[in-house]
Amino acid sequence: MGILLAFAPFIGFAIIDRFAGSTEGLVVGALISIGLIVRDVMTAGRSPKILEIGTATLFCALVLYALFGTPTWSVIGVRLCVDTGLLGVVLISMAIGRPFTLQYAREQVPAEYQATPEFLRTNYVITGVWALAFAVMVAAELALLYMPNVPHRLGILAIVAALVGAVKFTGWYPDHIGQKAGPYVDGSLLQGLSGKI
Repeated sequence: MGILLAFAPFIGFAIIDRFAGSTEGLVVGALISIGLIVRDVMTAGRSPKILEIGTATLFCALVLYALFGTPTWSVIGVRLCVDTGLLGVVLISMAIGRPFTLQYAREQVPAEYQATPEFLRTNYVITGVWALAFAVMVAAELALLYMPNVPHRLGILAIVAALVGAVKFTGWYPDHIGQKAGPYVDGSLLQGLSGKI
């Protein structure tokens, strides 16, 4: 649930963007992302996550640009900016050695499992799958923006398939690793990783 909750700003943005407009959607995304950080700061045993901090920074920057930069972007253009920013946050988390799923998993997994190479590798794989999903979304939005012959439905289908695939993989992969590794990672590690989506 924790990983999916981290995407609430993007869901809020998408809904408001569709019904009220892009700037309004960006404001809602910024408010939700700030709310998630405040929740983590005020809750014992939790800390702000790379994904949440990156999301808040992204949405706040886009709100400022929307309000003071007078952009002439389309709905797809705004979504492309948001999803490219999200992809960037995920890739940066991997590049600095802290894949974004790691922080969510550490809140659920006992310390003795966190030091294992399998734990870190599993988080890199899951984060990599999310990065791939966001790359597909960016590619679909680029196609919709710059290739008018591409059917709109096809782009939307690619985006939905990428997200559903990442969610399903996040639930499946830790169980798969646990079955391969046996009792060593069975139980706590699996619950921590697959139970957080």
